[in-house]
This record gives sequence, C-alpha cells and structure tokens, in this order.
Amino acid sequence: MTSPVVIGLSAVAMLVTDGEAVVLTVRPGGGAPALPFGPFDPQGDRTFELALRAFVSQQTGFQLGYVEQLYTFGDKGRVAPRAEVGAGAARVVSIGYLALTAEPAPVSAPDTAWSPWARFFPWEDWRRGRPAVLDQMIAPALADWAGADTGRQTRAALLFALGDSPWLEEHVLERYELLYEAGLAPEAERDRLRAAGLPSTEPPAGARALGEPMISDHRRILATGLGRLRSKLKYRPVAFELTPPEFTLSTLQRTVEAIVGAPLHKQNFRRALGRTGLVEGLGRRIGAGGRPAELFRFRRDLAAAGGALGLSLPLLRD
Repeated sequence: MTSPVVIGLSAVAMLVTDGEAVVLTVRPGGGAPALPFGPFDPQGDRTFELALRAFVSQQTGFQLGYVEQLYTFGDKGRVAPRAEVGAGAARVVSIGYLALTAEPAPVSAPDTAWSPWARFFPWEDWRRGRPAVLDQMIAPALADWAGADTGRQTRAALLFALGDSPWLEEHVLERYELLYEAGLAPEAERDRLRAAGLPSTEPPAGARALGEPMISDHRRILATGLGRLRSKLKYRPVAFELTPPEFTLSTLQRTVEAIVGAPLHKQNFRRALGRTGLVEGLGRRIGAGGRPAELFRFRRDLAAAGGALGLSLPLLRD
C-alpha cells in the first residue's frame, strides 16, 4: 500500500542585528529548535509562498519580506510521527524557503527567537580566526572515520580546509552532509533508527559540541539557506535586503561579514564596491566625534534594470 505524502513548508528567515546574522527559530513543545514550518493545504492554500507567509506570521508574529524558494527535501526517516506537520505515518516532502529582512524584528509568539546561525554551525564562523573546533574535534573525528580511504580523506580535507586546502565559505551544506555521513551530526543516529522503523527521539537540545541539533532535517535546510545566501552575495545584490534604506559602508561590510563568516579587507571591499555603482552617497553624515561616517543608499534602479551584480568579497585571510 502506498503511504500518503504530505507537503510541508519551512522558512530560513534571516536578518543581521548588531553585527550578528540570526535566524528565526521556534521550539515545538519547548524541545529542540526548529525553523518555522507548517503544512501546505492543497484545498485551502492558493500558493506555497502565501501559505508560508501565513503560518510564519501565525507561529512567530513576524511578517516575511523577501522570499525565494530553496530546495525540496524528502529523505526517508526525516520526520517523526506528528513532529512536523501532523502527518502521522505519512511521508513528508518539505519545501524550504529563504527569507531576508533588514528590519529589527521582535517576535511575539512563545518559544520563538532570533538565534545566531553560528550556534548551529560553529565551524563556519572565521571572523575571529580559524575556529578551534575544526582542529580540536572535527579533524580528528574525520580522520578516524576516513581511515585509509583516500577518497574520504580528500573530501574531508577539501571541505574543512585541512592541510593546505583553502576554506570555501559557500560549501555549508556539503560540510554538514559530510558530518552527517560520518555519524558526527547528532541527527544521524536519530534518522538511522527512524529509517529502520525503530523508536527514536530528537537529539537533546544541549548536544552542542558540533553545533546545536534541530528537529527533523531543519539543520540541513538551514545549511542550504546559508550556503545559498553566501554564494548569491557574489552575483546578486541580496546584501541590501539585509541593510536599512540608509547605511554606512562599515554597516554594509559588517553585514556581509556576518553572513560570510569571515573578515573582509576594508579598503579592497570599498574599492570593489565603488566600481559596481551599487551605492551612492546621500551627502549626509552620522556620528559624533572624530570623522562622522557618510550615509549611502542602494541603487535599486540598477537592480530593476537588470544591471546590478553582486559584491566582491576580498577576504582578509586571503
């Protein structure tokens, strides 16, 4: 007999506040964190996006702004009965969305918060140097997993910048998937039991040594969203969806650094930004003492005309 399929929708909603990139999370039943999620009703919902906006607002009190579809997720064993969309034993296929906002956005619903993405992926934040968890925990654990298998050794080195390999910031999902495959992500054992039809529970919320676990495959969806955003910064002007209408160049740089997880070379970033024509000065300054900072705005007319590209990311470590 064919199992019914239920379509779920999940939102990776992100903003940058006080120099930190944060993601909107909920805690169903007060347990492990999750992304805002809900079912798609084929009879009552006109579109996926309208359904997503409605349940995110209902769950969190937050109104989504910029939204784009990410990917479709449907691995067997990914959802415990009724854990995500009340589907019972149905197979759940989840469609992930990326949502960006520039406005500081308080949330009114209980068990809802803006959580730093680095809490879930501590190895992705290089702003203060190479994360200690890479060499203290991840590298030894992957070496044990790889053994004498040169293919595994190469994948681990390329993804986690081991040996002489460079760090490629956009490969967020691939790094999480490798930790999952190696059994290092706490969600891996939970999903193995579910796929075998055995009892399982969500990993404890306090299991944070390799990032805080999330329910279902929400950490995979979050990794997809963060990786997409890091990559898209380079070819589309999405950084300005995370900045206010008027901003300083320092604010823009801190916003980009918060997403990329690495420091940028200030002078090179500003020179490259100037060549794009994406921003223009407003002839006004803010700040007291010293030299006040000039205010700029994003030229949306370029984006509307299809002429606006992304930003050059001159990483300071390079």
